[in-house]
Amino acid sequence: MSESRRIFSLELFPPQTPEGAEKLRAARAQMALLRPKFFSVTFGAGGSTRERTLETVLEVQREGHNAAPHLSCIGSTRESIRNILEQYRAHGIRQLVALRGDLPSGMARPGTFRYANELVEFIRAETGDWFHIEVAAYPECHPQAKSPRDDLLAFKRKLAAGANSAITQYFYNFEAYESFIDRCRAIGIEAPIVPGIMPIASYSSLARFSDNCGAEIPRWIRRALESYGDDSASIREFGLEVVGRLCEKLLAAGAPGLHFYTLNQVALTRTLWQRLGLRGCEKIPSLPSGNVGRRV
Repeated sequence: MSESRRIFSLELFPPQTPEGAEKLRAARAQMALLRPKFFSVTFGAGGSTRERTLETVLEVQREGHNAAPHLSCIGSTRESIRNILEQYRAHGIRQLVALRGDLPSGMARPGTFRYANELVEFIRAETGDWFHIEVAAYPECHPQAKSPRDDLLAFKRKLAAGANSAITQYFYNFEAYESFIDRCRAIGIEAPIVPGIMPIASYSSLARFSDNCGAEIPRWIRRALESYGDDSASIREFGLEVVGRLCEKLLAAGAPGLHFYTLNQVALTRTLWQRLGLRGCEKIPSLPSGNVGRRV
């Protein structure tokens, strides 16, 4: 697949403080030089960041970029989702990421919508074809799925409900994505499935995220990261090499793009972008000379 047809996108989360908002604006100005297809903006557990998600999405849009807000089932009602959809339509937002979401601590019931396919179906019933809808996919299986087969069928239901394409949970095993795509095609799923990419900045943070979401860190990567201890520079360089090789393999195998989980930080994604030679890399300023043009 040619690069011009591939979708390269970046994920942000809504800042919690004015200082965080300023830092994100500065980081986003650098990210914009990469010319991503869109910025997705997360939606906190139980809709806890609803207003901040909207504010961030509208800022992104005012800056002239495509924004794709997340919507979560958990803690939502038909009326609350209807109101959010009306706001996004009124502001010309044309893309959404529809997710089940995580149940916040202390919340006993998920809300009106139990699963993401129900949310997708509702969005389509309310808005027709106004929105391009992304959903989540899990190459290594959703941690709460009864079996890989059940997880695959749940994914198929989201697409049958009206989703256009999918973004995966991050992973570090290329074979997991390759096998997942093969299993999808075998049951008639032809929608684009973009790999989610998590740059590695800190072993402790990565381990915590992965334990929470069920993403596997291969043993050889864990052991290597553990061996670096507090040597953050070595951790980052090792992470760039590992993730860079993964991205190259995915693109060579025909992946329809890459979606980077930036954690609101630009440096690692920017370096990966340049090492991969993606569009916009010629405009990236102020990279250390040792990284310029380097490919993994």
